[in-house]
Amino acid sequence: MTHRPPVPLGREHLVELAAALDGITHTFDTIETWGARMAHLLSRGGRLLAAGNGGSAAQAQHLTAELVGRFHGERRALSAIALHAETSCLTAIANDYGAEEIFARQVEAHGRRGDALVLLSTSGNSANLLRAAERARGCGVTSFAITGAGPNALANLCDDALIVPSPHTTVVQEAHLVIVHLLCAAIDAALDAKSRRRIRLDNEISLAGRVSA
Repeated sequence: MTHRPPVPLGREHLVELAAALDGITHTFDTIETWGARMAHLLSRGGRLLAAGNGGSAAQAQHLTAELVGRFHGERRALSAIALHAETSCLTAIANDYGAEEIFARQVEAHGRRGDALVLLSTSGNSANLLRAAERARGCGVTSFAITGAGPNALANLCDDALIVPSPHTTVVQEAHLVIVHLLCAAIDAALDAKSRRRIRLDNEISLAGRVSA
């Protein structure tokens, strides 16, 4: 059994959370880069797949809900699927292929070259997420890991990773929610910037047409 440090309680929990959030401030540029990449693929009809176990499953589903619905401003719905929410599919795969395949087989089914896969894990060592990352590579799907303290296997296996520097599962999960919100904001900002560039270009083309006429 893996040794886990005592769970921080009360004021100590807040101190640990503040330290973890401070530790991810330097990753903001990475989050913006992720947002721009995901906005590009989603605006071109691509798909974002997401998965996690336990509390991380809830965070992954939070991400997909914000994309299919909306985060702040109005925009068109974006294609995002939480793989762990497919309960009948999940149990069938686990029964026929084993628990380690529950996400990987769905990546194989839904993932297309250029799509994105976001995997959330506090430990970074969940076997079913590792298998999903491996399958994504074979399908040409770009994989992004959001994990707890590194180094860990999932962060090493994915194309890029954001690591929360805390040994406490509760703190990591709470910081992951902040990352999810920052990522949603970055995606929306990139989509908005792309829309404004398109409108400006259309206006310039329209003005050039009137001048030439």
